[in-house]
Amino acid sequence: MTGTTTAAPADGQPDAGLLELLDSFHRARVLVLGDLMLDRFIYGSVERISPEAPVPVMTIARTAAMLGGAANVARNVATLGGQVTLLGVVGADPAADDLRAELACLPTIRPELIVDSSRPTTVKTRHIADRQQILRTDVESRAPLAPSIADAVLCRLRAALEQAQIVVLSDYAKGVLTDALTAAAIALARAAGRAVLVDPKSRSFGKYRGAAVLTPNRHELQAACGRDCDTDDEVVAGARAILADDLCEALVVTRGRDGMSIIPAHGEPTHMRTTAREVFDVSGAGDTAVATMALGLAHGAPITAVVSLANMAAAIVVGKHGTATVTAGEIIARLDHADDALSGKHFTLQGVCEWVSRWRALDQRVAFTNGCFDLLHPGHVALLNQARKSADRLVVGLNSDLSVRRLKGPGRPVQGEVARATVLASLKSVDAVVIFQQDTPLELIAALQPDVLVKGADYSVERVVGAELVLQRGGKVVLVDLVPAHSTTGTIERMTAVLDK
Repeated sequence: MTGTTTAAPADGQPDAGLLELLDSFHRARVLVLGDLMLDRFIYGSVERISPEAPVPVMTIARTAAMLGGAANVARNVATLGGQVTLLGVVGADPAADDLRAELACLPTIRPELIVDSSRPTTVKTRHIADRQQILRTDVESRAPLAPSIADAVLCRLRAALEQAQIVVLSDYAKGVLTDALTAAAIALARAAGRAVLVDPKSRSFGKYRGAAVLTPNRHELQAACGRDCDTDDEVVAGARAILADDLCEALVVTRGRDGMSIIPAHGEPTHMRTTAREVFDVSGAGDTAVATMALGLAHGAPITAVVSLANMAAAIVVGKHGTATVTAGEIIARLDHADDALSGKHFTLQGVCEWVSRWRALDQRVAFTNGCFDLLHPGHVALLNQARKSADRLVVGLNSDLSVRRLKGPGRPVQGEVARATVLASLKSVDAVVIFQQDTPLELIAALQPDVLVKGADYSVERVVGAELVLQRGGKVVLVDLVPAHSTTGTIERMTAVLDK
């Protein structure tokens, strides 16, 4: 199609603008409204066929529960460092309790759950035997919300808009986003000056009139426009048919292995090819893309940059099993800044493990230390320098934004994980940075098996997380002296005192 732009994968192409955009995520405030779900996974094995009927007999080994639907969009926002208000409807049942328990693990999600005792909490249960899904069962109601419940949703929405920068409508066609409620929600958001991003499931996109961006997948676009949407040209034609009705400002079409396409109401389309290396599970990939776009659009970034990051995030998440999420650290690793001084210092855990193996093959000893490293100060630099002197290589475990907020409260970190990782990686003493989501680095230490574990002298060996693992392998724990009068908390307190004068 004349004028169409095809963007190459961002993999391997340094772009400081994308790093800056990724760094803005921890300042973003997103409001997600839609169909809440709980995804259950039952894992086991099948070794025989039932004598009662020609069906497999599954022996259950373990079960797991994860946030799904609109709740998974919120989870993705939180994992990428953003703050989110999640608004939706649940039943008065144990599944709602399980959903609340999962949300409680994510302190940057503020749940606004309205209980409707007339309907169940939506639950999707997947039975997986030997990595193959053999059955899915659903508990749900697709009935439209009762007027009183819909009014309660809009009341909560109106109050939550003040704190939000962008609104996401996550429509899974489970009865929450009725035509009337959707129209009212978009009107309220527009009146408050908030853009609306919609992940649509309705066959008619007319209910989303007034939204800024719609993000249908290829099949949803095809159903809405009534024509094939396989090739680039067909996707553009189908999107143009929707946009001709002045429905929204742009469509971003997710196309699986063919990547993503941006079709604006005015201007030329752009096609971005996927960067996925392996595809294990597409569950939740659309939620990851929508969350990434919401965070980027909240920053006011150009839609091409936003979709470029979303395309990368979706490519990462389909390489995982289950309803997974992606982290800023994983996206940094995909960006692969090959031409700058930070090359080779941002890695995923898998990448760092590979480098540790190479270093050990060269008889190099590996040290490990960890922390939040918010507002890097002389005390941090001294600790890192001493840690580096204890071995040939130094790996730093960095608490993610989500982890820092769990440990230190909603006002921290001052700097997002991308900025903190970038500063750490610029230090000569640091050979690799790994951002981790857990509250402690125990999993990192178990995977990396460092020769030396380093912490400040304000710890005792018994209190150092992972010390036992390192000592059992014949390694050592080093406690280094701290620089007096230097701490992040103290620095923040002094800054606050100056600002208050």
